[in-house]
Amino acid sequence: MANTAKALARGAFATSSATLYTVPASTTTVITNIAIANTTATAGTFDLSLDGVKLFDAVAIAGDTTTIIDLKQVLATTKIIAGFASATSINYHISGMEIA
Repeated sequence: MANTAKALARGAFATSSATLYTVPASTTTVITNIAIANTTATAGTFDLSLDGVKLFDAVAIAGDTTTIIDLKQVLATTKIIAGFASATSINYHISGMEIA
């Protein structure tokens, strides 16, 4: 088995729910941390779910700040991370390990 630590997904949130990352075929993924950055002075909110289970619901993020979420969650093949934010100026960076 190959274990590959990597940036799994990064970008700007959409304002409606969208898939941020899908576990590749024949792979297990361990999510290790997620950084959420609000790049404007205006406060906003974000939502995140793992495999259809909402973990963060309308979480407030102040303007010009970054929130670091440290977690260890395992996702099996084809499972997804989905999310959205109140503005496209809120960005995400998801890190973890793919085990194939």
